[in-house]
Amino acid sequence: MKTSFNKYLYIGFVVFGLYELLFKHAALDAATQFGIALAFDPFDQNQTWKDRPMWQKAVLIIHLAVVAGLFGYEVGGSDFAKGFFEGWNDAKK
Repeated sequence: MKTSFNKYLYIGFVVFGLYELLFKHAALDAATQFGIALAFDPFDQNQTWKDRPMWQKAVLIIHLAVVAGLFGYEVGGSDFAKGFFEGWNDAKK
């Protein structure tokens, strides 16, 4: 069985991202690790995007959506909370 080294790098970065997210509670660091994992395509790199099976496309697109969601949560979460509380405390000065 021929296995690409990229598959191991992909799995390693995904596992490290899960560690960052679940144990360290660092969403931005987890998004970084998940994003780096996408650079190491775990599937056949010689296969074009059009020729890939639908499930491989779905895995990669969902993975990208998770990265974008974590990044958006980290960037926008604190700003939203700050604006919400300042708005309720009448901070219009």
